[in-house]
Amino acid sequence: MSLEGKKIGFGLTGSFCTFSKVVKVMEDLVAEGAELIPYLSYNANDFDTKFGLAADWKDKIEAITGRKPICSIVGAEPVGPQKLLDVMVVAPCSGNTTAKMAYGITDTPVLMAAKAQLRNQRPVVIAVSTNDGLGLNAKNIGLLMCVRNVYFVPFGQDDPVGKKSSLVAKMDLIKDTIDYALKGEQIQPVLIETFRS
Repeated sequence: MSLEGKKIGFGLTGSFCTFSKVVKVMEDLVAEGAELIPYLSYNANDFDTKFGLAADWKDKIEAITGRKPICSIVGAEPVGPQKLLDVMVVAPCSGNTTAKMAYGITDTPVLMAAKAQLRNQRPVVIAVSTNDGLGLNAKNIGLLMCVRNVYFVPFGQDDPVGKKSSLVAKMDLIKDTIDYALKGEQIQPVLIETFRS
């Protein structure tokens, strides 16, 4: 499916180890003609980590999308009443964000945009990246899998020996997952063979 002219909300949350892969996906989506509107959780907006400085990531995202990332709940709120997005992507979706989304907690810009999108019965694509996906967050992923208009990027264990509970989405399948989600379908298979992220 062509993404030409599609308005895609793209929310990044605090699973910083996947940012470089996610930023590459953003570049690919823009190259396909999509209009990306970036959202950052407070952690993604504020934290400098070994994976890069927050200011540098924001500069990269702005350069790719041509827009300053939306970093406040107030800035994200219009997604609902104005029906701004064709699809909302949360990538990476941290364990913290997964848990909050499963229980309807809306305390970051990314969660506000996702909630507003679901209010409009439009697709939300989730690319999980969490060290406790087969631990405490397993139930939250399960809950979200049952929510109408929520679609998962295929995921698997990224290090089953060293981090037995860790799950990471195959970020290079975000575009394909969007294609299916825009048709109201979940890409299959959701659970994929073990891989190194």
